[in-house]
Amino acid sequence: MRLRALLDTDALGLRLLGGEDELDRTVRGVMTTDLRDPSRYLAGGELVLTGLAWRRDASDTEPFVRILAAAGVAALAAGEAELGSVPDDLVEACARHRLPLFAVNESVAFATITEHVVRQVSGERAGDLAAVVDRHRRLMTSGPAGGGPDVVLDLLGTDLDLRAWVLSPAGRPIAGAGTAGPALPAAVCARLAGEQLAAARTGRRGPHRVTIEGGGAERLDEGRRSGGGPGVTYSLFPIRSSGRGAVSASRDVRETVLSDWLLAVEADAGDWPEERLDLLQGVTQLIAVERDRRDAARTVRRRLAQEVLELVQTGAAPAEIAARLRVAAPVLLPGLGAAPHWQVVVARVEWDPADGADGAAIEGGPVAQSLLEEILVDPAAAGPDPSDRIAVAHTGDEAIALVPLPALSAEVDGAEPGLLADTLLAAVREPLSAGLADDGRLTIGVSASVHSAEGLRGALEEARHARRVAAARPGRVCAAGHQELASHVLLLPFVPDDVRRAFTARLLDPLREYDRRHRAELIPTLEAFLDCDGSWTRCATRLHLHVNTLRYRVGRIEQLTGRDLSRLEDKLDFFLALRMS
Repeated sequence: MRLRALLDTDALGLRLLGGEDELDRTVRGVMTTDLRDPSRYLAGGELVLTGLAWRRDASDTEPFVRILAAAGVAALAAGEAELGSVPDDLVEACARHRLPLFAVNESVAFATITEHVVRQVSGERAGDLAAVVDRHRRLMTSGPAGGGPDVVLDLLGTDLDLRAWVLSPAGRPIAGAGTAGPALPAAVCARLAGEQLAAARTGRRGPHRVTIEGGGAERLDEGRRSGGGPGVTYSLFPIRSSGRGAVSASRDVRETVLSDWLLAVEADAGDWPEERLDLLQGVTQLIAVERDRRDAARTVRRRLAQEVLELVQTGAAPAEIAARLRVAAPVLLPGLGAAPHWQVVVARVEWDPADGADGAAIEGGPVAQSLLEEILVDPAAAGPDPSDRIAVAHTGDEAIALVPLPALSAEVDGAEPGLLADTLLAAVREPLSAGLADDGRLTIGVSASVHSAEGLRGALEEARHARRVAAARPGRVCAAGHQELASHVLLLPFVPDDVRRAFTARLLDPLREYDRRHRAELIPTLEAFLDCDGSWTRCATRLHLHVNTLRYRVGRIEQLTGRDLSRLEDKLDFFLALRMS
């Protein structure tokens, strides 16, 4: 479609501010962004919609417009809601770069323009494809009862013979498990989500293609399948928010990569014509409308959690906190007759500096909040609705979840009710580790359940202590529960790094050096000996050694370190050194 046709559509609320001579440009798609550098997501020919959140002052304008012009976008449309009007410096910069500029009336949603462009562009390419988009538009605009993203996936299947699924960043099925075809196995969902996150972190342009073979996934590179065996190929398309305020103004991909939904299509998009690729990109924009609706619904729950958190942290009276909890309970657990128990979960996302960027400058709280909302959903639950029972706030770099537990979930068969740290991350560890890559860490702490407002402050501190225990462990994704706070592991996170290094080096470096030179496996022998409580017979059996060989190795450990493994004090020192190494 032409830019001129957009300007002639009164319902879109577009006003031309510059570029009258360029109105015959062809629009191939639409993209909403408030990134200062959106170049990685541009392919050329787009109508770019922006709310101007990227603009701190006039100096930001020229670089932004230069990037759009270099990418070959068709035009820029700027919303007037943020600043009241489009700044003159933006008008002048677009004129210099011959980039058509429109103003978008604040009464017009970007989603309305997105849907119109996708519908028109698709209609000009193929009538049957336009029918898919148009039918879905009508269903989506009719509200949640219209079917949401499941409907468009069903239409892709019936009209285009494409099986597709929408997945969360942690690999949980959002849509497609029923109407679009059979559900994907959990392992496949996790692998696809991990591949998409890894690709996004490296800046590779989508769609990304993955072949699942024998339970594993191998990337497709340059249109060639790696591996010769039969397998199922999936093409992965990111689904990013289409709302004005949903995209961070930061150019750092780490701020958004862990919150994007994913459209997985069972097909090899490497052989597709450009028209079909553009259609699928349009479908992701339509599904993004549902994501924005879901995000808007979270606002109430987040506000409830924020209010309770502020009351707890400021030491408000228990009666005041209890009153707020009585307001929150019906929202989070509609139909519940009695006040529930509550658990507190604390999460923190931290980034290492990379490529000259300051990881500490990335605001970790919102990233952790989005992740925690996803992690706390039952991994067996499909669809966007299960998160309606979770309230997560954030303060600084920390996200704090208030998790309601119905009174009926009290102890069953002696088991403790509620969330357990050791199972919380089992279903999401693989994809999230891929998204965190080599420079990010997610650590989580889980409190015990409490049944009154008086217990919430203690539960919050308990969850924070447990998170520090998790932070002392190796790995990109770690969690710890309140049960571990009665153990020695509570002390380890508070040992200064220099003391930790000196202590472990003094005890373990002689053994590591000996193992390096002689391949004697003294460190694994020491770990097994301590794990068997010093039992020679059990340890020898575990290591498949003769007892005399085990005695020789232990004797060598004692000789190299000057310690005596028959003494409790020396056993304890070795045990702690291994835990801290």
